[in-house]
Amino acid sequence: MSDQLIERIVRHEWDQFQRTNNEGGRAACQGNWPVFRQMRTSQFMTWTDPLLDSYLADLVEAERAGRNLVTEKYGRMMESTAPQDFHDNIEPYIPRLSDERIATQEHVIATQVAWAEDFRARYPKLGRAMRVLRTAEDTAQSTSFETYLRGELSTYSERTMALYRRFVDDLLRKGRNLNEETIAHRRPRWFRRSRRSGGRTGLTRESVPYRQGRRQGTGRYVTRHGAFARCALSLPETR
Repeated sequence: MSDQLIERIVRHEWDQFQRTNNEGGRAACQGNWPVFRQMRTSQFMTWTDPLLDSYLADLVEAERAGRNLVTEKYGRMMESTAPQDFHDNIEPYIPRLSDERIATQEHVIATQVAWAEDFRARYPKLGRAMRVLRTAEDTAQSTSFETYLRGELSTYSERTMALYRRFVDDLLRKGRNLNEETIAHRRPRWFRRSRRSGGRTGLTRESVPYRQGRRQGTGRYVTRHGAFARCALSLPETR
């Protein structure tokens, strides 16, 4: 059941990703289905079936309402990476979040940032090749893990956000690390070798150009920044 749910979710996200406008033209990763599928599937493989069901419903409901959750995710990241552009050209066209919702998200974000810090401490070379960690480190050219996560969580329905918080809190109580489990699903054999070597295996970085974003027509906008620059991590052979 989970495999079928995940495939449907990733297909919906891919379709929305294809309709996400990047100023300066399509980003390279928008034409790379295999990597997109691998990256998104590895995340959803950690989720419970009720959470997957709820998020799939979010995607379907958004499409019926004429919304694109992938575009909204990247647009929300620009609140940090391009704040004036966000306030002028994006904020008026996306749902406003309540203070209670923001507090729930920040609780989850704090947990996941702590997990990321723990992971980087144990696998420093791998960690160095990933996104910068905190929103305070954002630039117009680089989007942090924290900002990316905040953008994604902000697109979830209240139902999905409640399920996701319970999911994260449950993992925390059990002493598990969601970041580590996601990467383990992404490259299981590579990750087992990395564990045995004490995390000494590194990653290479990939990037694409960043462009200034602007509104494009009534209620439509163009996104830019690290959302496209960190589409994928390239995992080299372990030596």
